Amino acid sequence: MASVKQIQVTFDCAEPERVARFWCEVLGYVVPPPPTGFATWDDFDRAVPPERQGSAFACVDPSGVGPRLFFQRVPEGKAVKNRLHLDVRVGTGLVGEERLAALEAECARLVALGAVRMRLLRADGYNESCLVMQDVEGNEFCLD
Repeated sequence: MASVKQIQVTFDCAEPERVARFWCEVLGYVVPPPPTGFATWDDFDRAVPPERQGSAFACVDPSGVGPRLFFQRVPEGKAVKNRLHLDVRVGTGLVGEERLAALEAECARLVALGAVRMRLLRADGYNESCLVMQDVEGNEFCLD
């Protein structure tokens, strides 16, 4: 039986670099170095066929702990709710008003980056409060 060593989270999107750079800012991730032989990602992009230029981008956790995020251009737009989403864990260990304040502060930072606030889901006795948001292309995620 094979043992999973790492996972990568892949996003289908219209503008891979734009969405990747948004998530770099959200998570503190970085753009990895370009492939060997290329000084920049722009140099690499110019070396691929025109129809493939700008078709993919990635970002990585600089500590090497979190998964690599990969963004690939697809022709169709987002039509329905995500079946998978990221939870950005900014309120871990916090409850009540302290948790809400942490969620709201991070929400304000992300809205300034282009995210959209959708709705607040208040604590219900089983789950703590979280904020449902959308990234720059409308992909849902939660501030948790």
